[in-house]
Amino acid sequence: MGESEKENLKETEGKKDQAGLGSPKQRKRTVCIVGHKNPDTDSICSAIAYSYLKNQLGDPYNYVAARAGLISAETQYVLERFQAKQPVLLENIGTRVKDMEIRKVEGVRSNISLKRAWTLMQEQNIFTLPITNSKNKLKGLITINDIAKSYMEEYSSSIVSVAKTPYKNILETLDAEMIVGDPDGFFDKGKVVIAAANPDVMENYIEEHDMVILGNRYEGQLCAIEMQAGCIVVCLGAPVSRTIKRLAAERGCTIIVTPLDTYAVARLINQSMPVEFFMQKEENLLTFRLSDYTESIRDTMSKKRYRDFPILDKGGYYVGMISRRNLLGVRKRGLILVDHNEVSQAVDNVLDAEIMEIIDHHRLGSLETINPVYFRNQPVGCTSTIIYQMFRENCIEIPANIAGLMCSAILSDTLIFRSPTCTPMDVDAARALASIAGIECESFAKKMFAAGSDLSTKTPEEICYQDFKTFELGDMNVGVGQLTSMSAEELKSIKTRILPFLKNMVEKKEVDMVCFMLTNILEEGSDLICFGNDDEDIIDAAFHEKLEDGCVYLNGVVSRKKQLVPSLMSGISQITGG
Repeated sequence: MGESEKENLKETEGKKDQAGLGSPKQRKRTVCIVGHKNPDTDSICSAIAYSYLKNQLGDPYNYVAARAGLISAETQYVLERFQAKQPVLLENIGTRVKDMEIRKVEGVRSNISLKRAWTLMQEQNIFTLPITNSKNKLKGLITINDIAKSYMEEYSSSIVSVAKTPYKNILETLDAEMIVGDPDGFFDKGKVVIAAANPDVMENYIEEHDMVILGNRYEGQLCAIEMQAGCIVVCLGAPVSRTIKRLAAERGCTIIVTPLDTYAVARLINQSMPVEFFMQKEENLLTFRLSDYTESIRDTMSKKRYRDFPILDKGGYYVGMISRRNLLGVRKRGLILVDHNEVSQAVDNVLDAEIMEIIDHHRLGSLETINPVYFRNQPVGCTSTIIYQMFRENCIEIPANIAGLMCSAILSDTLIFRSPTCTPMDVDAARALASIAGIECESFAKKMFAAGSDLSTKTPEEICYQDFKTFELGDMNVGVGQLTSMSAEELKSIKTRILPFLKNMVEKKEVDMVCFMLTNILEEGSDLICFGNDDEDIIDAAFHEKLEDGCVYLNGVVSRKKQLVPSLMSGISQITGG
């Protein structure tokens, strides 16, 4: 790929968000109009012209021209000549995560208490709470199951300090007040004990840094402080004497007063622990990106027994949550096909899209739709001829640049009216469009073909795939490419370069058979290169000609659609008995 093509590719990729492809938030639904893979000039120009027409008709949708592959040098010349931008690159029409209904569950900080997390889940009727940092980066998830396990698992009495529980969490959970100490501090040493015995007994089990839950007994409070407890929790809102407050401050002992009784405090104290201690950490999470295709995540979601899955944007920032249920309601992306109607030629995952229209001039292919669609197929030489008719039927004025694009498509597809596919309608349309665009058909076409046949900087792969289609002919998968030129010497040079690549394509089992037409417009004939299963027998049956080293000249054969493919179908049928 040349540098200019890379820049164009980058530019058009960057326009996807601007175009709103598949965005569920936009006011108008976006419908992509796209031609076949390895698009030719007709495929590109028809997409641009038809999107303009549809947007002029006042439909409720936003129509966007797209392309299913890189454009050829010929097409690039046409776009530049008529100052048209490349359509958006659309290699896969499958629905993405961004097309799903993403639940905007706000992230919370990792230091909130289990009780606070539980309350938020109940208020929002959710089962999973995302944990994010101040920059909205995902740190983890806490689920209802995680909270339930925190109660059901047997933990030591030191668990509250091991979790480095903030005093703010303890105050919130116990509806308490701190009368001595630092509310911004942490309980990070010692265990939790209940002082239900006499002071002489308490001395045997209270240790330094412990949190002691007790009542209003002065002796018990004093004993806990003297035993160097880190915190005492006074229940039932009992008053604390000034002496106890002074001693606690001197010894560095925090005093918390709560209206709850001892049983309630003992039951709730574990709920003050931060969710970070129990959450599933970010490095162990299964996350998806907005750009992920639903087809690729469906199997993963079905194999994991998670209720919810977090979604990240391209920068890795948290967006929201989805569940398996959200897959059922995903909205398919709208699509209009031009210049083809076969699955093998269409953009990837075409059957996952909502095909709304098909405008074509080829044989009926293998594509099937769930719902009835507008299907316009006419036996003319070019799709742009049909679209020209639709402009006239709807009384829509054709701008000069759109007319130039459509005229170029007709001249390209009909080989300047020399192809057997060309009809009087194609000629009339091209002449009328040329008048609007201010060009002369023959002289412009020569410049266009000359630009397209300058392949000196292209690799054999780029040459072969710039106008290449795959057909299902009987039980065979046949790849058919075509290159047109007015120079016999240029075609001869290209033939030498692409022969090894085409042979290798069959050896690698990419197709059962490959046929490539090197068409001389002036001589109105084609050199045909052919490799594959029963290639010699099929070509003999189809054209009554013999392949020599994979090549044969076919006089008068210039059309892939009307001459080559039908003959191949006949030849394959005779050889295979299909």
